[in-house]
Amino acid sequence: MKQSAPPTATVPGVSARFTIGQIVDLKKGKVLHFEQFIEEIASKEIIFVGEVHDNPEHHLIQIQIIQALIDHYGPVIVAMEIFQKPQQPSLDQYLKGDLTERDFLSEVNWRGEWGIDYHLYRPILLMAKRNRSKVLAINAPRDIVKKVARHGLKSLDSIERKSLAKEIDLSNKAHRDYVHRVYTHHAHKDLKRFDYFYEAQCVWEDSMAHNLVEYLKRNGGKLIVIIGNGHIVNRFGVPERTIRRLPVSMATVMPYALNQDEILKKEIADYVWVTPSYPHRSPHVPRIGKGPYRAEGSNGHNP
Repeated sequence: MKQSAPPTATVPGVSARFTIGQIVDLKKGKVLHFEQFIEEIASKEIIFVGEVHDNPEHHLIQIQIIQALIDHYGPVIVAMEIFQKPQQPSLDQYLKGDLTERDFLSEVNWRGEWGIDYHLYRPILLMAKRNRSKVLAINAPRDIVKKVARHGLKSLDSIERKSLAKEIDLSNKAHRDYVHRVYTHHAHKDLKRFDYFYEAQCVWEDSMAHNLVEYLKRNGGKLIVIIGNGHIVNRFGVPERTIRRLPVSMATVMPYALNQDEILKKEIADYVWVTPSYPHRSPHVPRIGKGPYRAEGSNGHNP
């Protein structure tokens, strides 16, 4: 039986076809060697490296990028969506060796909060521990974001509201349209109003942006942000909300599982790292992750 050709990706206005394993500069429409890629992103103050949370290939890419930056340029700060800001003390204790891994996972309620295999993220934490790199918890408290998704921002009391970014931007129509496509793709039995769903998404992304900026203002350094693709696609999630607060240089890197021939829009990211087909989900079906307010597909965004 004749085997079908492996899938390829194209970029509008570029004749080349891109294949699995290649790193593509979307603006220039060209392939970069790993060393070229690292040299380009290393000059940035914030480097967003996306993921689909349960795709092992994407986490391997993150590890390669972090290690290369450490090897070439010394310690970096690894900021992680997977951890909520109130979990920072437990994270610090674990990285210092003052908390066992078992106790750490218990304190952050890993299984209850995410339900994702911890071993996908464990190498990043061990690498940070070995290199004495800071790991920053940047996410908003999950229970508060859930409350917003069900009842709206107006339902929060003053203490809950203070745990989030002061500025929550609901005005970006392109972003709202994107999130609406995710919302309408699913049945949400406990989410009756899209307005609340959208408020929750913006709460999440503005709060992560706020936490990144507050850290940089106090400490400086180079931030590598490990985050779902849906929060960085087209930059209108966390990246734009970050740069609006602080004019920093940044790059967005999106690992992208290529399940079939696809056209990659130039604006989805600065760089795409093409990865093999990931059979668990179609790249065209966005999903809501654990918790009823998550906007991500198998590549973390709508095509």
